[in-house]
Amino acid sequence: MSRIGKLPVVIPAGVKVSLDGNKMTVQGPKGTLSQDLHERMSIAVETGQIIVARSTDEKRDTALHGLTRALINNMVVGVTTGFQKDLEINGVGYRAEISGKVLTLALGYSHPVVYELPEGISVDIEKQTKLSVKGIDKQLVGSAAAKIRSFRRPEPYKGKGIKYADERILRKAGKAGK
Repeated sequence: MSRIGKLPVVIPAGVKVSLDGNKMTVQGPKGTLSQDLHERMSIAVETGQIIVARSTDEKRDTALHGLTRALINNMVVGVTTGFQKDLEINGVGYRAEISGKVLTLALGYSHPVVYELPEGISVDIEKQTKLSVKGIDKQLVGSAAAKIRSFRRPEPYKGKGIKYADERILRKAGKAGK
């Protein structure tokens, strides 16, 4: 039995859940999310909770059971509290600026890196070197943060680049002198 899949998803106050065949729509204070779920899973919306069940104990169904429950839970959490990924920029002269939906990064290249944010994603800049990527879709927040990080990955010698706030960079020793 899937330990994650058998847990019910609690629907908080102010969240509306509608199920149309295999398409689930969750509406809350922060916005609306919808997801097409696999037809092998049976989803029941009861008073105050959502229960995901599977028909067989095949390996594919057990994997889909936990996945489906996790996707539904991420939608409910997203429309109530949202998701956030924090990034840090390390390096002399490295900085970030935002104007509207365009993020401009100075990362030591001969040109500024311009990134247009996807729909549903916002970036807050605390200092010029601390970014917070926010949104209601967990997958979209993670992919936007990964895309921003990919413009200048942290290097192991001086640690310069863009890294996640909770990421640890394994440092290497430089060249040994005589």
